[in-house]
Amino acid sequence: MYAVIRTGGKQYRVAAGDTVEVEKLDGAVGDSITLSDVLLVAAGDTVKVGAPVVDGASVSAKITGQYRGNKILVFRYRPKKRIRVRKGHRQYLTRLQIESINA
Repeated sequence: MYAVIRTGGKQYRVAAGDTVEVEKLDGAVGDSITLSDVLLVAAGDTVKVGAPVVDGASVSAKITGQYRGNKILVFRYRPKKRIRVRKGHRQYLTRLQIESINA
């Protein structure tokens, strides 16, 4: 059984026992959260597709980490103008352990 969830503007395919890294969610390490933006639920041959979400479906997960991801460098320049801009960015992330899918 697996589901497609939406959080942080992105979609993730998850199953029970999976670990996913998503954009920062409120909560402390060890808290349980419920994700109700479930777009698709599949169990064997049966597939429920939502329009836009599946009614009554949810995914319960446990927060196992709150941290910042790797640094990415953003470099921008304009040729022949002596304009060069270098910036760094580290995204805040939340690590989730998927516990169950409730369809």
